[in-house]
Amino acid sequence: MARLSPDERRQAIIDATLAVARRQGLGATTVRDVATEMGTSSGLIHHYFASMDEVLAAAFEHAAGGDLAKARVAIDAAGDPAAQLDAFIESYAPAQADRTMQLWLDAWAEAARRPALQAVSRRLNLEWQSLVRSVIERGVGTGAFIADDPEAAAWRLLSVLDGLTMQVVAHDALITRDDVLAWTRTAAARELSP
Repeated sequence: MARLSPDERRQAIIDATLAVARRQGLGATTVRDVATEMGTSSGLIHHYFASMDEVLAAAFEHAAGGDLAKARVAIDAAGDPAAQLDAFIESYAPAQADRTMQLWLDAWAEAARRPALQAVSRRLNLEWQSLVRSVIERGVGTGAFIADDPEAAAWRLLSVLDGLTMQVVAHDALITRDDVLAWTRTAAARELSP
């Protein structure tokens, strides 16, 4: 491998881990697989990460955190709270074969056995919920939405999206992204309409 800085080497490990995990799943990704993907030894991976759990957590955080950052940009660019909520729904709903959402499914499945992965998925899930809650609270503040409990409303909307998204990712073509968007918008209108 070319001479890389420690940060570049760490990122190369994360990138290789994502490449392998997207092919065979987080739970089936091993240090040996990552080393093979990079054309290096397992020792290099262990030099930068204490465990495979930490490697998987860092890779998952990189992919899922990128989607969260994109959602924040989309929400910030939207005008009023209704447009912000729609921007959130648009940014969250997956396309068929969404690679990051497949990683979410894997992370949820592996979280009970991998504490570092559980910590990252939990934190990111809370950040998504907080993002939705803040949009709802702004909407309540302007009179665009009604919600006695924005915290709970945000969890319900996120759960609708998560459930529909799992159908799109796990059962290709059973429902479409357009279905997810339409049904989530309907659920949001029922949840928040004044």
